Amino acid sequence: MATKVLFITPPFTQLNTPYPATAYLKGYLNTLGIPSNQMDLGMEVILALFSKKGLRKVFDLIEQQDLELSDNAARIVRLQANYLQTIDAVISFLQDKNPTLAYHISEGDYLPEAGRFEQLDDLEWAFGTLGVRDKARYFATLYLEDLGDLITEAIDPNFGFSRYAEKLAVSASDFDEMEVALNQETGLIDQMMLELLGEEIEMVQPDSIAFSVPFPGNLYGALKCGQFIKSQFPEISVWMGGGYPNTELRSLKDPRIFDFIDFITLDDGEAPVRLLLEHLEGKRPLEELKRTFIREDDKVRFLNNSSVKDVSKREVGTPDYSDLKLQDYLSVIEVANPMHRLWSDGRWNKLTLAHGCYWGKCTFCDISLDYIGRYEPITASILADRIEEIMDQTGNNGFHFVDEAAPPALMRDLAIEILRRGLTVVWWTNIRFESSFTLDLCRLLRASGCIAVSGGLEVASDRLLALIKKGVTVAQVAQVCNHFTESGIMVHAYLMYGFPTQTTQETVDSLEMVRQLFEMGVLQSAFWHRFAMTAHSPVGLNPKAFSVSRVGEKEGDFANNELEFVDPVGADHGEFGDGLRKSLFNYMHGIGFEIPLQDWFDRKMPKTSIGPQYIAKAIQSEPGIPYKDQQRILWIGAQPELIALEDEDSCDLVFSGKKEDFAMELPMALGEWVFNLLSEVSYTQNLKTLKPIRQSYESQLGDFEELAESEVWDILRAQGLLIF
Repeated sequence: MATKVLFITPPFTQLNTPYPATAYLKGYLNTLGIPSNQMDLGMEVILALFSKKGLRKVFDLIEQQDLELSDNAARIVRLQANYLQTIDAVISFLQDKNPTLAYHISEGDYLPEAGRFEQLDDLEWAFGTLGVRDKARYFATLYLEDLGDLITEAIDPNFGFSRYAEKLAVSASDFDEMEVALNQETGLIDQMMLELLGEEIEMVQPDSIAFSVPFPGNLYGALKCGQFIKSQFPEISVWMGGGYPNTELRSLKDPRIFDFIDFITLDDGEAPVRLLLEHLEGKRPLEELKRTFIREDDKVRFLNNSSVKDVSKREVGTPDYSDLKLQDYLSVIEVANPMHRLWSDGRWNKLTLAHGCYWGKCTFCDISLDYIGRYEPITASILADRIEEIMDQTGNNGFHFVDEAAPPALMRDLAIEILRRGLTVVWWTNIRFESSFTLDLCRLLRASGCIAVSGGLEVASDRLLALIKKGVTVAQVAQVCNHFTESGIMVHAYLMYGFPTQTTQETVDSLEMVRQLFEMGVLQSAFWHRFAMTAHSPVGLNPKAFSVSRVGEKEGDFANNELEFVDPVGADHGEFGDGLRKSLFNYMHGIGFEIPLQDWFDRKMPKTSIGPQYIAKAIQSEPGIPYKDQQRILWIGAQPELIALEDEDSCDLVFSGKKEDFAMELPMALGEWVFNLLSEVSYTQNLKTLKPIRQSYESQLGDFEELAESEVWDILRAQGLLIF
């Protein structure tokens, strides 16, 4: 009899959509005919905590403890009757189950307000006079964050909406602090978590429970649950995998973690999970487990079994979200950053276009790890099949493609496949700002439903981009951002400061590049990250090649990923973070462009060496498309109607767009050729190259170059005739 598995995402990850790892593994087990269940325990805890019953427990516990509260927390406690009255209705509203409440909330006199509502200066910029429901969701988000602040201060300092006890797991070189926390008296949030877990176990009756731990903030919850399972359900096997062990626990030596779980798997879970299940069913010896840590004779042992290959992307199956409570997730709004809003607002089906990164060279990235280093794409047809299956399964057509960097050619093929199948899909993804993203490719992506992309500009300095091996220049990034923006696709840039050898001058110049990108309107969203050296990146593996020295070379026995380092060449970047964030906040609001860069910082800064028109010139200097025979040609519009005019020597081609009709009067021979061309290169047909099109025109009508420079061609191009 097959082992019954319960996959769990422990607290806390996202409020608006489930983390996809459990759905991926459930989908794979479906291909093997192995039934499984899944649970987003973090979401269940949030709904239990932020309910009338849950908040009453919070307020009662605070009163019992007789705590000395901050003014803000004390205000919330005094308003507890208002919070208890409104909480269930607000949660229902954020679940889109009670939309009419938006009118009440947006008026500003329904919700109790505490410290978070001091942010309301952003309101006019974000919503203007529009968006009643958006405004209401923003108010409701601030309301929840006020309550979250109270819980963090008075109930559990480890609480966070998208993380739980994160500080215990971040760069935790030893297990001591985590072990102490796990053995403390169980608090209110843990009690809720374990009560919900116990109810699920009683209902599902699993033989084994697998925790997906994507981030440091999920580790404590997973281990606390493992502790509970071992105490109350000792017959159940407990195992763990996910992004955190994949990056942090690769050199694990401390056996104490196995007091809470039995197995830890690394990297792609499909093959290790299959072998582990076969072992638990008595069909496979322990020695044959793949990429799995165990405890043996009170020591950690790693079983690799490299002879068993990983499961190909074609064979992993379609992610299965079917038994997650998709209608219970909360759509909240973070105002300050447009891309952050996408992450937190709406229910996105998460899907991967390709395994790994097709570039795989960036020196700050963990490219030595399998999930990035092994690139394996699949076909657009298989992806479209999975998209359709997930839409049928979830009733939702929004997709976040969670690739490290989505491959342009595969994006193109998938976009065409979406158009061919007549699917309505809304999607966004992460990219590299490479020259393959021409204006025409971006227009195709937009036509297929792409609404946003995010990509790494990192340090906006050509010297540092070369050192990082990013494979792009600032000018190229500007041109690509312009292509996406012109196509109606929002662009978010990941920005980095503090890379080894980065000087103060380069930091200022990088900020000037970012300022100009926003001022030109080709970048709509961004976020500054402080560089962190990780153990599995080229810079972490060979720091001397980047003129830095490591501090504390000895690895710990538990987690090892982020590394301390000394950069004797570069600037002290600890002084730059506030100024970079403050300036960016203003640029995203469309203001502050005239403020001298030095004014954003508390210390004296050099003037930028970047010319004031650098980005504008980069965009304007982009060469036009040189038409070549091997280029592909595609028509993404509807087939026009050809109407012969009275003189029979000319015709009208009538195009029906979504907004209006327009017509072109052409000589009959040219009109017929254009009519046939658009039929031949329609997205409903196989993708064709330009060569036969050129030959066809020149055999019938004349010089193709003259056509390509004509007004007729310009109109066709504007209406959806694309060249790649």
